[in-house]
Amino acid sequence: MTSAAPTALPVFISSLSKYYGAFRAVDDVSFDIAAGEFLTLLGPSGSGKTTLLMMLAGFARPSAGSIRLGDQEVIHLPPHKRNIGMVFQNYALFPHMSVGENIAYPLKLRSVGRAEREERVRRVLDLIQLGGYADRRITELSGGQRQRIALARAIVFEPRILLMDEPLSALDKQLRETMQIEIRRLHDRLGMTTISVTHDQREALTMSDRIAVFSRGRLAQVATPNDLYERPASRFIADFIGESSFIPVRKTPRGLAYGDQLLCLADADEASQAEPMLMLMLRPERLRMVRPGQVVRDEKINVFSGLAQSVVFQGESLLFEVQLDQGDVVLVRQSNRSGEAADRPSAGERVDLVLDRPDARLVSAEG
Repeated sequence: MTSAAPTALPVFISSLSKYYGAFRAVDDVSFDIAAGEFLTLLGPSGSGKTTLLMMLAGFARPSAGSIRLGDQEVIHLPPHKRNIGMVFQNYALFPHMSVGENIAYPLKLRSVGRAEREERVRRVLDLIQLGGYADRRITELSGGQRQRIALARAIVFEPRILLMDEPLSALDKQLRETMQIEIRRLHDRLGMTTISVTHDQREALTMSDRIAVFSRGRLAQVATPNDLYERPASRFIADFIGESSFIPVRKTPRGLAYGDQLLCLADADEASQAEPMLMLMLRPERLRMVRPGQVVRDEKINVFSGLAQSVVFQGESLLFEVQLDQGDVVLVRQSNRSGEAADRPSAGERVDLVLDRPDARLVSAEG
């Protein structure tokens, strides 16, 4: 349990669908997962991500399509023959068993001898930093400790693939963020292919090699966290991954414009001019708010004028709501640094918002 798992396998999902009558919970989804990759299925409730995970685990039968683990088609295999570890949302630990008995349960089902079971339990407890907890009762554990025990039980038999269904949703914010880092470190140490489901975009960004975003049963985009954040394929993804405001873009003989103002766009977005409906994505932290006339307008920046309507204190940052002269309302986030309060605009003041050209990215208004 201390080196990369030799059994890590790639996963190949092809034209996978799940229908419930006329409702398509998962609709013609295809993508691959590399051996040893940490991939997160992300999306709002009802988007199909959990249904897909249940089909991978074998708890739901696809209506159509293929699932291959390495070279093996597993559509017709029952869950216990897929050699997949599973961490459930509610952990599904047995309260009448000790910690050690809970972790050893999958080994007992596989007829592993007692001495080897005890040794594997000891090793995996050391791995999750709960050495010496084998005789504890489940009821004596904190939420974070129970989450680790559920994870230990899922990996103790060295599965080829680890699946996790909202594994951190029952934890409070601070503990959830700590466990995100711990799970990622454990994944890197073991090297097994890991597929996790969450609706928490920050959790997905923190833990994943790649993220597959789902919307209404369809795969909207699969990419690295950085690519999803910097180059979302649609307004839906830009809105779901991080905070965003959007302003409409129109085509003119001289180029793309917002109102009468020509836009300075990131080079990669020139090809997007073929899209019928476009929006300019404005990340709140990428906008600089200055007093009118403090910056010289040129081809390297976009400057939008407006009125600061409100400001919300959020601890480490301040969130401003600014109504642009064209009527659109956008959000601007500023760091709450000491010594800057005197220079900070107040609600009711005129401001200019500066967006650098590399940050000026277009998204499709559809999807």
